[in-house]
Amino acid sequence: MAWILFTLLAASMQAWRNAFQSQLSREVNIAGVTLARFIWATPIAIIYLVALYIWQPVGLPYITLKFSVYVLGAAAVQILATALMVKLFKMNNFAVGAGLAKSEALVAAILGVLFFGTHLSLLGWIGVFVGSIAVFMMSCKQGIKQLSLSTVLLGLACGTAFALTSLWVREASLNLDLPFPHRAAWVLLLVISIQTTMLLIYAYVIDKNTIDGLLQRPKLTLLTSSASCLGSIGWFSAMSLQAVPYVKTLGQVEVFFTLLIATFWLKDKVKIKDMLGLVLIAVAAILVMWS
Repeated sequence: MAWILFTLLAASMQAWRNAFQSQLSREVNIAGVTLARFIWATPIAIIYLVALYIWQPVGLPYITLKFSVYVLGAAAVQILATALMVKLFKMNNFAVGAGLAKSEALVAAILGVLFFGTHLSLLGWIGVFVGSIAVFMMSCKQGIKQLSLSTVLLGLACGTAFALTSLWVREASLNLDLPFPHRAAWVLLLVISIQTTMLLIYAYVIDKNTIDGLLQRPKLTLLTSSASCLGSIGWFSAMSLQAVPYVKTLGQVEVFFTLLIATFWLKDKVKIKDMLGLVLIAVAAILVMWS
């Protein structure tokens, strides 16, 4: 049952990370908000890995080419997914942007069945269908006749990128010959380190104002990185123990954390239609889990 606890940790931390990124996106460009997710995460990941080795000393990982490809792929696609999610925040309010990004769970189930040997029952496919309806419904700004195709496509692209990240993270973890918590921690550290390096190089070469913008907002940047890293510890650990579609569907409880944060902290006005869409996504998650 440990994967359930790790998933709940991940879902709650991800809701807060999204909230902090939503706040940052009002003052910092997309590259800066994306970098904020990773810039302080590497030291936290190192502390976590060292703590695991103090608690349970084991050997160092044997790095294979297959493992390296999964790690590099996950690192690159997650950066893309984060940038797409920030763009979603700029197009709509916080709760709706996060809801559209949660198509990740549905896409992970589909890709898992098609390419990663995951099996879904009829009940599971019903859950996927319900979730798809919810995603489209939340993209309707003023009813179905004025459905925003660009928002839907952006949300699905974001969810697909996050789904690929999760699937490749699990494959990378399964390719390490180490005990459960250590292999998840190594994958986490390597992925975050690569992402931080890539984004810092981009910011230094292309847009130095990106780093300056984050330095001028140290508290919000630290909160974003901390919540992101703690959430990643939860996700990476859960996905090392359980198949991605199950982890991500249970992780849909994030929508309730999102609603609470959006309503009581960000003071967003969440419409009844948006709330219903988030509830339908949660129902889809339950159906897939029961399957």
